[in-house]
Formats: sequence, structure tokens, C-alpha cells
Amino acid sequence: MDLIISSILTVVQPLNLLLIFCGVFIGIMFGAVPGLTATLAIALLSPLTFNMEPIPAMLLLLGIFAGGMYGGSITAITIRAPGAPANAATMADGYALTQKGMGGKAIGISCIAGATGGIISNIVMIFFAPLLAKFALMFTPAEYFAVAIFGLTAVFAVSGKSLAKGALAAVLGLLFATVGYDPILPLPRFHFGFISLTKGLPFLPAVIGLFAFAEVFRLITTSENNEEVSIIKVGKVLPSLQEVKNTFKFMLRGGMLGTMIGILPGAGGTIAAYVAYGDAKRASKNPDLLGHGSLEGIAAPEAGNNAVSGGAMIPMLTLGIPGDSVTAVLLGALIIQGIQPGPLLFSESPEIVYPVFAGMILSNIALIIIGLLVVKPISFIATVKKPLLASFLLIFGIVGAFASSGSMFDVGVAIVFGLIGFVMTKYDFPVAPTVLAMILGPLIENSLRQALIISNGSLAIFITRPISAVFLALSAIAVFTALYRQYVKSKVVVGA
Repeated sequence: MDLIISSILTVVQPLNLLLIFCGVFIGIMFGAVPGLTATLAIALLSPLTFNMEPIPAMLLLLGIFAGGMYGGSITAITIRAPGAPANAATMADGYALTQKGMGGKAIGISCIAGATGGIISNIVMIFFAPLLAKFALMFTPAEYFAVAIFGLTAVFAVSGKSLAKGALAAVLGLLFATVGYDPILPLPRFHFGFISLTKGLPFLPAVIGLFAFAEVFRLITTSENNEEVSIIKVGKVLPSLQEVKNTFKFMLRGGMLGTMIGILPGAGGTIAAYVAYGDAKRASKNPDLLGHGSLEGIAAPEAGNNAVSGGAMIPMLTLGIPGDSVTAVLLGALIIQGIQPGPLLFSESPEIVYPVFAGMILSNIALIIIGLLVVKPISFIATVKKPLLASFLLIFGIVGAFASSGSMFDVGVAIVFGLIGFVMTKYDFPVAPTVLAMILGPLIENSLRQALIISNGSLAIFITRPISAVFLALSAIAVFTALYRQYVKSKVVVGA
């Protein structure tokens, strides 16, 4: 108890509080620019912390972590350009609310949900870190395959009116995921003579293209008078207490799902956001509203995305295994500070661990304060006229695509995927299933092939292992439920 109290007193010192708030602000600014993710922000600013004491250094980086995970939702909601791939799940409902003049309220719910998910994951991390890390170690390729398949069922939640078009869009994403070297055999696939494609399609430029550049093409080809048409104002920022109450259960569910997914190394916020969105679609009393301007469709994925932060810290702190790209950078920063994460960290350096726990919780509290304050200054981009908006999207899209690896090839990829996204949108094919499949495709392929190698080609490995069997059963239930709802909806339409 004395250690906990001393940790809290350490974190609330003026300098440490200032570092947390500065970190959150920097994270939001980076996260709000498509392509400039929390990972990039931490990677760029980590060298500035090398001469700092360990605790202040970690508090600054943890603030950036929290702010960066949320920041991408601002542009996803206001201009349909997610700052990071994980925020793409928020985009459909958020942008629909912006078009209704409720963009500010959507960002407010996103901020509160993100902080709630982060706090949930932090609490779980504090009390169950060692236990959950042991659970994550039980996962073999069979379990990873089952989890990835369960995540892929979220396609039905983001498919819009046509499940068939959503499924075809997902198949397209799975095909894109096969570009690059075979994960088992050292053979390049579908690189079409481009050396850069042997490493696989650059994911972030592809996402920027599918969303931001596709929107640019839509804006410049619309038949409306560009000089007279402007995006609807974002409106008030603070949601009502009733709206927060109505979405709170989705924040809780998304937070728990995001924490569990964050524990799994390599899973990340994007998978968590889509899984949480799919869960919200199944749990909602009005599932048909999701995708058309529902606050539930914002609360769940943003809570899931931000909850990954605490979940991913669990294997990093207890096992020295980073849960995602951000914690991989944080791991490097810790090691440079002379701190070696692993099983002995809790016993040998508790004076570091508990301030980190307290700092993560305070970072999420700071997120609510700063996140709501910066909405109005940032959200002006939702009120600009269409020519300026198209120019803004084009510039930020090019910068974001180039910043991902410093290559103009990635800018070309973004433009090509922008054309693909534009054509898909024009013919009512949802883009989100393609993105989700591109994320899960490598994990599904690698895990499937590794599991079959382990079992000598026997598919029984997926149903004889309890965790794998449970996730596959949940996947089957999710598919059946989606198809049944589509059937009932079609009968109602025919009957009408």
C-alpha cells in the first residue's frame, strides 16, 4: 500500500503532470494527421527522453501513447480520413454524424470512450498482469487462427446493406494480403516486377488511399457546385449524460475486448477496434443504425482501440514481449533507460512499475480534458468548402503516405488504392471489409499453415484445442446471426 501511495505522489508532481499533459497533446496532434501514428510520434521523440530520469521519460511517452490512439478518430469523424488504420472502424458512423451536424458530439463520445477503454485496460493490467500474460502464452498457431477468423466475422458488421458485397470486398482484401514473400517458403508472390512489393503491400499508404484519396476523387468528380457546397458544422462537443449512459455498456464491452486482444502479441488496435465494432453490432438493440450515424458505433471501436494500450503493456512488462508496434518502441526506450522488462521486473523494480501504472491512468484522465478542449480548434477542417477540403486531404494524404517509409513508391500505392476505393464506393462496395481482411489476412495464413505443419496436415487441431474451438464456435454463431438478420430483413422488405 505504501508503494502505491508513493507512486501516486510521484506521478502527481507538477513536472510529471506537465509531461503527461504535453505527451497527450503531442499524441493527439500526431494521431490526427493521417499517416503520423502514435508509433511514429514515440519513435521520433524517444531520443529526447534518453537524458531524462526513467519515470518522467516514461510518463511523457505514455501520454503520447494515450493521445495518439485517440487522435486518429478526429479526422476519421470530420473528413473521413482516419489518422491510423484502427480509427477506420469509427469512420462510417462518425462521418455520418458529421454530415448531420453532430460531428462534435461524435468526437466527444470518441474521446470519452477512448479514455474509458484505456482506464479499463489499465485496471486489468494492474490486477491481472501476470495471470493474463500466462494465458497469452497458451496461444499456439491454432488459437491465433481461430481468433483471426473471429475477428474476420466483423466484416458482416461493416458491410452495410449487402452482406454479399461486403464478403466480396473482404475477399479482395485477402488477395491483397498475399502480396509479398510467402511466409513459409522464400518465394515472392504477386509483386509484378516491383521490388518494393516483395515486402508486401505497404499497409498504411493503402489505407490512406482507400479512405482519404478515394474521398478526394469523390469530391472532385461530384456534380454539385463546389463553390456553394460546404461540409456541415460539427455542432456541440459535449454529449449529454443520457448519451454517455446509453453508450457506456459498449465502452465497457469494447474496453474488455480490446484489453484481451492487446495481450496477444501482434494483434494490435485495428483488430480490437473491428472486433469491438462487430460485438456492438450484435449487442445493439438497433443494429441497423450502426454504420449510418450511431454513437454506439463510435463508442465500441474507440474503447477497443485505446484499451489495447494497457493490454499490450502486459506481455511487455511481464515477459519482455511487445504486444504491438508502439510497445515495441516503448520497450526500446525502457531498455535504454536501464530497465529490463520481464518476470523479475515486478520484484526488482517496483518503484518503476507502479508509477507506470499510475501514469497510464492519469494519461487517460488527461485525454478527456485535452481531447475535448482541442476538438473545436481541430474540427474546423469539417467546415471548409469542398475544393479546400479536397486539397487538404490530398496534401495530408501525400505527407502521410510518404512519412510511413520515406518512399514515393508508397505515395503511388496510396493513389492506386484511392482509385480502387473510389470505384468501390461508387458501386456501393464497402471499403472497411477490405481493410479488415488486409489486416487479418497474414495472421490467418501464417497461423493456418503453421498449425497444419504442427498437426501433420490434420484439421482436428482447431477443434481439439479448447480455446481454438470456442473462438471458432463464436465465429460460426456470428456468421449465422448475420445471415439470419439479413434473411429477416429481406422478408420484411418483400412483405412490405
